[in-house]
Amino acid sequence: MNYTFRKATRENVSLLIGLAGASGAGKTYTAMRLASGISGKKRFVVLDTENGRASHYADQFDFDVLELREPFTPHSYAEAIKAADDAGYPVIVVDSASHEYAGSGGVLDMQEEEFTRMGGRDSAKMLSWVKPKMEHKKMMQRLLQTKAHLILCFRAEAKIEVIKEDGKTKIVPKQSLVGLDGWIPVTEKTVPFELTVSLLLTPDKPGIPHPIKLQEQHKALFPLNKPITEESGKLIAQWASGAKKAESAQSEKSVQAPSGGQPQDAASDSATTITVDQAIELVDLFREKGWNKEKFLAKHGIKNFEQVTQAQYEQVKGAA
Repeated sequence: MNYTFRKATRENVSLLIGLAGASGAGKTYTAMRLASGISGKKRFVVLDTENGRASHYADQFDFDVLELREPFTPHSYAEAIKAADDAGYPVIVVDSASHEYAGSGGVLDMQEEEFTRMGGRDSAKMLSWVKPKMEHKKMMQRLLQTKAHLILCFRAEAKIEVIKEDGKTKIVPKQSLVGLDGWIPVTEKTVPFELTVSLLLTPDKPGIPHPIKLQEQHKALFPLNKPITEESGKLIAQWASGAKKAESAQSEKSVQAPSGGQPQDAASDSATTITVDQAIELVDLFREKGWNKEKFLAKHGIKNFEQVTQAQYEQVKGAA
């Protein structure tokens, strides 16, 4: 057999983004903002299991909707996602993906049905999980084969555990690799780690992400001190596309930083804009230095870091 090796490149990566949170944490609104940023001017679609709640945002975002009804089997999710993908939507939002696991007809119901069918004996308990887990696995394979970008919203529940401390019994928030302060996503336990990015949202700070899975190359795209916006969607979409350079039709000013630390104007001799990776680096740098990003963008008449020129980039890096 002949084997062909080639240089690894990042291009046309399909994103799988998970947003988990309790009621009031801002899951749906945040998913809409992300989807808008990822899709650009194209209409996206929402697969709604929440009795039409997604349509509450119809005046704020441009999207189509498909309302899923029970039974919420893994197969029904897989078929709906395939249909949306085949229809050519650039982004598919699933709200909520938790029903596939804990909803009527979902994985937990399937296991209980199998257990009852096998006679309800303790010896059959492990075996009763085989079919539900296989169906869930098939659905996950369908997700991984999807060309569109996927945003999965998960409910999160507050869990507690009883521990012994200094000889006393205490009730504390449950510790988990996929949770925070006892908030645990309602889904099969490995799902958050199979996604590109997994974030937890909490009711006390709606829309502000707490990372479950956030790899180094994505950290600059999701600031942890403010709500997720369309900009995060745009940046991660550009990362996924493998975009490198874009040409600007207008010359822009370069920048330098005075002793106070905030970049100022300087002459530029190039209109070539920076790469996506360099834009991500600037997002991270501004956060690290405490520079005012909005003030900087407004001063130079640009909307985002992708419009910064190479000469400006070098000046900012030098000032750092």
